[in-house]
Amino acid sequence: MMSKIKATNDFVVLFANINGSGSASANNLFAKAVFNLGVPVSAKNIFPSNIQGLPTWFEVRVSEKGYLGRREGYDFMVATNGQTLDKDYNELATGGYFFYDSSRLLPEHLKRNDITEIGIPLTKICNENYTNPRLRQIFKNIIYIGALAYLFDMDFSVFENSIKIQFAKKAKLIEPNINALRLGYDYAKEYYSNTCELNIHRRDLVGDKIMVEGNAATGLGAVFAGVTVAGWYPITPSTSVIEAFEKYCHKFRVDEKSGKNKFAIVQAEDELAAIGIVIGAAWNGARSFTATSGPGLSLMSEFLGLAYFAEVPVFLVDIQRSGPSTGMPTRTQQSDVLPGAYASHGDTKHVLLFPNSPKECFDMTVEGMDLSERLQTPVIMMSDLDLGMNTHMSEPFEWDDNYQWDRGKVLDYEGLEAKKERWGRYLDVDGDGIPYRTIPGAHPTKGAFFTRGSSHDEYAIYTEDGKIYEKGMIRLLKKWDTAKTLVPQAIINDSHNVIGLIYFGTSSFAAKEAEDILNSHDVPTDEMRIRAFPFGKEVEDFVKSHKTIFVVEQNRDAQMKSLLVNELQVDPNVLNAVLNIDGMPITAQFIADEILKVIK
Repeated sequence: MMSKIKATNDFVVLFANINGSGSASANNLFAKAVFNLGVPVSAKNIFPSNIQGLPTWFEVRVSEKGYLGRREGYDFMVATNGQTLDKDYNELATGGYFFYDSSRLLPEHLKRNDITEIGIPLTKICNENYTNPRLRQIFKNIIYIGALAYLFDMDFSVFENSIKIQFAKKAKLIEPNINALRLGYDYAKEYYSNTCELNIHRRDLVGDKIMVEGNAATGLGAVFAGVTVAGWYPITPSTSVIEAFEKYCHKFRVDEKSGKNKFAIVQAEDELAAIGIVIGAAWNGARSFTATSGPGLSLMSEFLGLAYFAEVPVFLVDIQRSGPSTGMPTRTQQSDVLPGAYASHGDTKHVLLFPNSPKECFDMTVEGMDLSERLQTPVIMMSDLDLGMNTHMSEPFEWDDNYQWDRGKVLDYEGLEAKKERWGRYLDVDGDGIPYRTIPGAHPTKGAFFTRGSSHDEYAIYTEDGKIYEKGMIRLLKKWDTAKTLVPQAIINDSHNVIGLIYFGTSSFAAKEAEDILNSHDVPTDEMRIRAFPFGKEVEDFVKSHKTIFVVEQNRDAQMKSLLVNELQVDPNVLNAVLNIDGMPITAQFIADEILKVIK
């Protein structure tokens, strides 16, 4: 007799749909229902970069233990796309459940004795209850969600409440959606009673956490960071950062009396122009930012070099995707680490921030904006598609209304007026490598300087004297050392084990789970999550105190490992790369297996 997979609050559902069919909204409804039942959940939307009608998948991991990384294998398959039916059928785990639209019979060649088939005539039910073709398509998705509510023994009221919240401003849509849920629920109850042994039962394990996309958190963070200017060019997967920023600006940045916008969002003709807008606005004293992805970062490199050398604050959000070139635009990677760190020709180094959650996207946007002005240099926040475009369970955002933005060393009218000695735009008077800047119009006669990308002395005067150029470049290194003391420190768990595990960004959740797997194999590890570049002393100490280190990253060329070797001058043989490059979020089992191959 076939053995079914049995689990409560610990399994993976894969939805196989057609892009543009409205399935993403329904699938998100399911994921949020799990969350509202107090059970930790992680959702991944795997969508195509081309036109409507192509296959799309949506993974939902339910984990009572709180594991939020992607897990390999599927326990329950919701297959509504005929294009991928064979693939979806054959990828289901032994003992799993195959849910399909039984309005048409499964092809005869699809025969497995090790899975449970659940056929519900979604199309037939829709045709019997709806006449509008678009409504048939939309409610087909809602019907299968209703069926899942029964099959997983979920509290149906959670779905009803979610629908009421979702359509609060469109009340006439509430009842039709609830009716569609009920159609699926009732059919599954009548024909598949006691069929599925996967359950989602109420728990109290999510506390005060929220569900939000990383890009939305970043856009909101930009508003709280005081950003008033955004220059941008649309590119997947960064576009929703600016869309979120615009939405929140309309909520918080419109003058109540006049109705005028107190923000400017400029869509440029390309990425080079977009960052040029940001540099110009920042030079004039406005807090400004842009968002892009790998191809855009490549185009922006020349202007990043200008901002580095002319010392103009720039905040850039890079939502990384698979490359090179166009690559796989809707797949995730961490492959812009080196291009971001050393963007532009010549000797440049840029501050990088590595968030791993929507909360850190929010926090680091505020902190990154402060750092860019404090250090007068580009700061790049390295998010990725997985974090940016998927809905994540996150700690709630916090804000102190007494918080003061750090504008850095800016001489205002009084400061310039009080100065007795000659002011130099690139003169280091404090010994930290950071000069004082002025904002145009601060003083009618003092504080003017000529900004240039060519070599200049301490007073912003053009020079081709090699010694003066060298002095300026060495000062920029001193500023870099100052940056090491200002950026977010790495988070370290060091119990003096022989093996060290280093990770960053969205690899964090899988890496944390991999630690549990490794412990079950009697391979204990110490861990360090890198949150910023340049590396602080704590990073250097961790690397030097472990004989064997594994660096987990989602790229082909071990870019973080290379950065560690280059910047810390450590023996490359100490660092072992654990690399995932298929465009899908890395899994804990993959990390553990790669490490065990080396250890064993």
